[in-house]
Amino acid sequence: MKLVSKFFKFTVPSIISMWIFSLYTIVDGIFVAHGVGSHALGAVNLSMPFVSLIFTIGILLATGTSTVLSLALGKGEVDKARNYFNQNLVVVIVLSLALTAGVLLNLDGVARFLGATGDLLPLVKEYVAIIACFSVFFTVSYNLEVQVKADGAPHISTIGVLSCAIMNILLDYIFVMHFHWGVWGAALATGLAQVTSTVIFAAYFIRHPEPLRFGRFRPDFGVYRRIIPLGTADGLGEFSNGVVIFLFNNTILQVVGEHALASYTIISYINTLVLMTMIGTAHGVQPLSSFHLGAGQRPVCHKFLSYGVWLAAGAGVLFFLLCQLLAQPIVGLFLGADDPLFGYTTHALRLYAWSFLLMGFNVVVSGFFTAMEHPFSALTISFGRGLVLLAGCLMALSRWFGDTGIWLSPLVSEGLCLLVTLSFLLLYFHKIRPGIQPAKNGA
Repeated sequence: MKLVSKFFKFTVPSIISMWIFSLYTIVDGIFVAHGVGSHALGAVNLSMPFVSLIFTIGILLATGTSTVLSLALGKGEVDKARNYFNQNLVVVIVLSLALTAGVLLNLDGVARFLGATGDLLPLVKEYVAIIACFSVFFTVSYNLEVQVKADGAPHISTIGVLSCAIMNILLDYIFVMHFHWGVWGAALATGLAQVTSTVIFAAYFIRHPEPLRFGRFRPDFGVYRRIIPLGTADGLGEFSNGVVIFLFNNTILQVVGEHALASYTIISYINTLVLMTMIGTAHGVQPLSSFHLGAGQRPVCHKFLSYGVWLAAGAGVLFFLLCQLLAQPIVGLFLGADDPLFGYTTHALRLYAWSFLLMGFNVVVSGFFTAMEHPFSALTISFGRGLVLLAGCLMALSRWFGDTGIWLSPLVSEGLCLLVTLSFLLLYFHKIRPGIQPAKNGA
């Protein structure tokens, strides 16, 4: 029971923090759907790959910088850690401003590249333009959130994220429902919410100047040879998410039509909530497994893996049943029962939900392999399920089965990834048999 309680002590807060992000994006979508219309949901979804690109820049630099400055702090090299901290903030700001300028100068081309045409084109241009103006706050906020943890104050991270979510929901209600500012009002609410979290994190570093604080730095750009590789895995994860949304959007436009983009937007909100649950479970398993691996207690690591798999499996079954039995009320949060898309979206959600049964196993095992220092296995599973297999299944099944193939492609890709995951697990347990020394960087 002690191990079980420790498992839930780590996983439950992790899942809740993931849910905060998921739920505020869902509420954001509800306001857009009811305040503007279902077509606006399609415009927001077409813009999401651009939002993912912004977060990719922030995540890529935040993860790597956090690692190198944490190592410096661990060695007592406080000045070096502060140097990395301040240099990275300047680099992030410069890159974000360059991205903003590039997008605003080529706004029409960016919107068309994302797939916007006809009535959706002006809506996508509005949303992308506003988000681009706030891109520096997206990247800086994420970097400061990660560095706050490295500074020894993870509770400030939770406060910042929660404040961002509350502000986004509040401003969405004011801008979209009361002022009727439409899509650009929703984008403005999202941007100002990022400003809120940025201010909270910045205030923390001003009031708590030890060990990290704002100040001048000595240029040391050679450190990015360490920072970029360290942040690549997490950065690729976010980038893959943007690419998948882009591929889904374009496939839906070609096979079904732009009206179905709203259906995919609603389904992607639900999918994000499920995925965040699985990722939260994996994040709970990882530190526990790493700690006990370092203590030479590998069997305990395997217990945490089994707990994580059972929790993810249970959550997958629960979400699947909810989507089968309550598909209409779920879709009804976004669309009225008289909306022409209501029945189609309900059917599509029930098809898509089959993938929830397999998703958790792949996500949790990938996290476990990361914790056990098997990066090749972890990256292969993560990148396979998140992009490569899904893209292949999406293109093949949509060509063979039309729109039904689109909604079933996540199930098939998760199933194929499950075969890969099981292969890696069998190889792992074979290597750790008595008398066999496991390879740290192999499968």
